[in-house]
Amino acid sequence: MLGVCGMAQCERAALRRVSVTLCREMLLEELLQHLLSDSTLTESMTETIMAEKSSFCRVSVLLSVLPKRGPSAFSSLCSALHNTEQQHLATLLTEQRDREREKETDGAPPLPLPTQDTLNAKRARRHDSMEFSLDADGPAVPPVSVCTEDFYLSHSAQSYRMCSRPRGPALVISNVTFDPKIPDLDRRAGGEVDEETLSLLFTELDFTVQVQRNLTAEEMRSSLLRFSQKALLRRADACVVCLLSHGVEGSVYGTDGQLVELDWLFQVFDNAHCPQLQNKPKMFFIQACRGEDTDSGVDQRDGEGEGERTASPGCEQRDAAKEPELTVRLPQRSDMICAYASLKGTAAMRNTKRGSWFIQDLNTVFRQRARDRHVADLLVEVNRCIKLREGFAPGTQFHRCKEMSEFTSCLCKDLYLFPGYRPHP
Repeated sequence: MLGVCGMAQCERAALRRVSVTLCREMLLEELLQHLLSDSTLTESMTETIMAEKSSFCRVSVLLSVLPKRGPSAFSSLCSALHNTEQQHLATLLTEQRDREREKETDGAPPLPLPTQDTLNAKRARRHDSMEFSLDADGPAVPPVSVCTEDFYLSHSAQSYRMCSRPRGPALVISNVTFDPKIPDLDRRAGGEVDEETLSLLFTELDFTVQVQRNLTAEEMRSSLLRFSQKALLRRADACVVCLLSHGVEGSVYGTDGQLVELDWLFQVFDNAHCPQLQNKPKMFFIQACRGEDTDSGVDQRDGEGEGERTASPGCEQRDAAKEPELTVRLPQRSDMICAYASLKGTAAMRNTKRGSWFIQDLNTVFRQRARDRHVADLLVEVNRCIKLREGFAPGTQFHRCKEMSEFTSCLCKDLYLFPGYRPHP
């Protein structure tokens, strides 16, 4: 029988830090038998893990389960790796654990030992699947500010084409209610607010919005595949995909508790699989947790700036080929930008009345500044707004907690939405 105490903080951090490598390289079948034989896992857990469709997902589920399986789970995993001739992964884990342990004692304030109240709070936090409901009020949002003709004429030449009517299709998949048989995926109170917020925002930005609610993982995949093959995409200048659900790093949950990998999502819309969107901007917005850690924040030190920035070294240039190209070649994936509600390994915050922090600030910033800023700059502004937020939950360990959003981009031009502007025929 497992004790009350869970895995040590340094061990949990080590699992999180090397999770991508483990998901790619770990061989599971024999390893699971070792973890089953020493009672680290139950038969039910093993069956759940093996029910996943891909090796990446199976390891991802295992890594999400292990921190809850007691103080010896980490050493059991390392022993199982040794016994299945995966010593390089065991070494990777133990070295990372030692580095995390050094961080805990090297100038950082000591972590308090968990009290029973803390353990109960953590269990409650897992039960809400790491997406917290915080109920501080926020400001009302204005209508979308429109772009002027002068701004369009002065910026359109160096940016992506953005004048089709509609601009393109937008798909919002919103999972709020989950299979009640899955205890860790509670109802996402406030999720309905997010879907309505995004639907109104992108409608006002001249996208044709489709909202789909409470889909299983397989239904999500089918919906995304159908969306990527829409005839409208040939005439569109851009497309938008929003996923609102519970999640883990690299994946989001369907209502059945199965995962949809984000790498698969990006592949569906890449240049090979979605040629009708080649050279057109594709925007993704992911409102989901990427881990279970809460950011408790740190106090800013007075008098310290952000430090000096150094210029990035230039790229080496090669001589162009002398022979003419017969066709234009594109990279497999380009012209995409993806915004995440939280950083890797951390949880997202949600207000049950006003919706998620990230969607609230995304909505406000896009409405106010899309008229004269490109999307990457808008998302920097969203990051700034999120950085300033604090949780409002007096009397709990989540009071004054923090969140940080981020985005990744392989855009090749400035992406202006030019809201409200209709070019003359």
